[in-house]
Amino acid sequence: MSDVYIVEACRSAIGKRGKGLAGLKPADLLGLVQKAALNRAKVAPENIDQVIGGCVSQVGEQTFNIARIAWLSQGLPLEVPSTTVDAQCGSSQQATSMAATMVASGIEDIVMSCGVEMMSRVPLGSAMKDGNPMGEDYGNLYQPTSQFMGAAMIAEEYQITREDTDKFGLDSQNKAIEAWKEKRFDREIVKIEAPILNEKFGPTGERRTVDRDEGLRETSLDSLASLDPVPGQDIHTAGSSSQVSDGAAAVIMASRKACDSLDLKPRAKIVATTLVGVDPVTMLKGPIPATRKVLERAGLTMDDIDIFEVNEAFASVVLAWQKDLGADPDKVNVNGGAIALGHPTGSTGARLITTALHELERRGGKYALIAMCCGGGLGTGTIIERL
Repeated sequence: MSDVYIVEACRSAIGKRGKGLAGLKPADLLGLVQKAALNRAKVAPENIDQVIGGCVSQVGEQTFNIARIAWLSQGLPLEVPSTTVDAQCGSSQQATSMAATMVASGIEDIVMSCGVEMMSRVPLGSAMKDGNPMGEDYGNLYQPTSQFMGAAMIAEEYQITREDTDKFGLDSQNKAIEAWKEKRFDREIVKIEAPILNEKFGPTGERRTVDRDEGLRETSLDSLASLDPVPGQDIHTAGSSSQVSDGAAAVIMASRKACDSLDLKPRAKIVATTLVGVDPVTMLKGPIPATRKVLERAGLTMDDIDIFEVNEAFASVVLAWQKDLGADPDKVNVNGGAIALGHPTGSTGARLITTALHELERRGGKYALIAMCCGGGLGTGTIIERL
């Protein structure tokens, strides 16, 4: 297997539900980020062998192979093929793993992975609006639960309290606020021109530039303690759960041959990737075995990793992961996570890889580990090495 190099990674800012990005269709947002990644990497679009995209709610405006429609929407070469995959919240991280495998195997030389989710326009769960895919046989084997209930079960198992989750939520907000003050995200953000909507979700004819994550909130422990729990539990609130958001991200990977022939600068190497299955009832414990497996594949330990990006679907997911693996909290989500920034589900995996790469470069670190929990009982894991 050949080495796989990341030559570019970028993302849109993350928009709040109904706010800055909501006037764009998903294909338009993703297409703009795909095109920006090409421009930043100085890769001619015809040199991309394949595009692999992630999206969770593949219905309505996000159906019909959204990665392909996004690419074509920017007038990019029709000869470049695209595929859209669904690994729930880990979709674009799995897309990145699949793209990396194509390059490592020699099937392709340059592959773009990407992801999009416009939750303002296609709400999470829309794919089940006209029918639940979980048939009788599934129901006989597993008791269907919500992600809220799964997060509560994890909190109970790992003895995580409401106070623990409130404190984690506050830390996420404070880290993200500090990161933006220090302009840590500037290099990874693609500025997006988006239509402005009125209160009825209709266009006003005006446009604005969206270049800053919109989920940040000044808060306190007292304020967080006053919030009502989310449905089905008494541990998590809106202040300790990921936000409903809009966003897109893209990563371009290349072989050594392609880097040399096209004069591309390798910025990081994909060291190892994995996708694991876990109990679909608790559903959200995937980052724990995914981390163990990807570390074993890489021949590394937790101590070797400089930063961790573990998706903050709920505070208990990351807190349980830290407890189980003995992670140093000072290395985890150092610029905040989905609680503060938002979680546009289909794009978050590529977004986390993008943020991890830029943070490694900022601090001069060597290894980053990215892990996510995913609906249906999956976990994703990736280790990258800065060059």
